[in-house]
Amino acid sequence: MSFFVSLIGICAITALLLAAFAPYIRRCAAGGVCTSNARLHGKTVVITGANTGIGKETARDLAQRGARVILACRDLTKAEAAAQDIREDTGNKQVIVRELDLANTRSIYQFAENIVKEEKVLNILINNAGVMMCPFMKTSDGFEMQFGVNHLGHFLLTFLLLDLLKNSSPARIINVSSLAHFLGRINFKDLQSENSYDGGLAYCQSKLANILFTRELAKHLKDTKVTVNSVHPGCVRSELTRHSSCLAVVWKILTFLIKTPKEGAQTSIYCAVTEELDEVSGKHFSDCQPASVAPQGKNDETAKKLWDVSCKLLGIQWD
Repeated sequence: MSFFVSLIGICAITALLLAAFAPYIRRCAAGGVCTSNARLHGKTVVITGANTGIGKETARDLAQRGARVILACRDLTKAEAAAQDIREDTGNKQVIVRELDLANTRSIYQFAENIVKEEKVLNILINNAGVMMCPFMKTSDGFEMQFGVNHLGHFLLTFLLLDLLKNSSPARIINVSSLAHFLGRINFKDLQSENSYDGGLAYCQSKLANILFTRELAKHLKDTKVTVNSVHPGCVRSELTRHSSCLAVVWKILTFLIKTPKEGAQTSIYCAVTEELDEVSGKHFSDCQPASVAPQGKNDETAKKLWDVSCKLLGIQWD
């Protein structure tokens, strides 16, 4: 009996402590805030997956700064609703929607062709869209969904828009990765997870691929006045957890530790607008400050091999 009394007492004390320190914990969990007042009038931005979550909040902020913001999304109905919300909130009418399905290379080619044809400049590309811990499935081109969308889709999109970015320089590319890259390994013997599939490991592999892509791309962009950096947005309340009921439950239980989409968007915004980053490239950021990268994310040999394999899979030549 005394054991249960003690247990109840411990739980009660823990609850009281959490309640007392909840505001402080919440402020810490919210993370860094972009404090730049930079305006973006005359600038054009493309954000993938901008109809919800941190993509939408990033678009809202950049639209508020005066940019022409293109929401590149698969679901046009949700995207148009998001665009209308942002237009009404910011007063910026230059928030437009274009169809982009990163799980289909034909859609990526069509999107890029239209952007190059319609837009005079492209100053910021934010590769934000992603899928997380989904059941095993393939893209239209036969790639494992997470590797195909999170890495290969953005790899191809960046390749196709790079000339426009260079012609619009100074320009910036931001790749949204994750702290999960620390658990990632690039399995060159089974990149598409056909021999063995684990949704969590496949996600971590794709996020590590984002880090390695950023590292290698920065070398290719040297002296072009186009920079590329990666970001970890933090643990954010978003639709990414829709494929994992267990993770969704954990998110609800620990809700006071989870960032809102607006809080999660801050580092993407920071990397997109902060003046001090004009010449910073190939780095990784979290909470609006430089962040550490896992050892496997610093491996130049792996980065180069992944680059070459990605080009081969996509049938492109990127010098």
